[in-house]
Amino acid sequence: MIIAGAGGAAHLPGMIAAKTLVPVLGVPVQSAALSGVDSLYSIVQMPRGIPVGTLAIGKAGAANAALLAAQILATHDNALHQRLSNWRKAQTDEVLENPNPRGTL
Repeated sequence: MIIAGAGGAAHLPGMIAAKTLVPVLGVPVQSAALSGVDSLYSIVQMPRGIPVGTLAIGKAGAANAALLAAQILATHDNALHQRLSNWRKAQTDEVLENPNPRGTL
């Protein structure tokens, strides 16, 4: 699996996907001109037959690309599946312990 970040015309994820059978996850990089929307459109609008899994623009997309890749790999790796399950539970517990992240209003 390949995670490819790209900005501007964002050719990288599509070019990689066209040259390999390995799954490609594309992450649009936030840019000054159009805030990464141009990159998002380039990555998401691939022709039929050349799939690229497209995630959100910027840091959130990059983090989620890593998590998605781990989840895909965990379908065949029980130890990784357990680590992801533990991480997800810790995330949930943190939210439940801090219901108002802004503090008291």
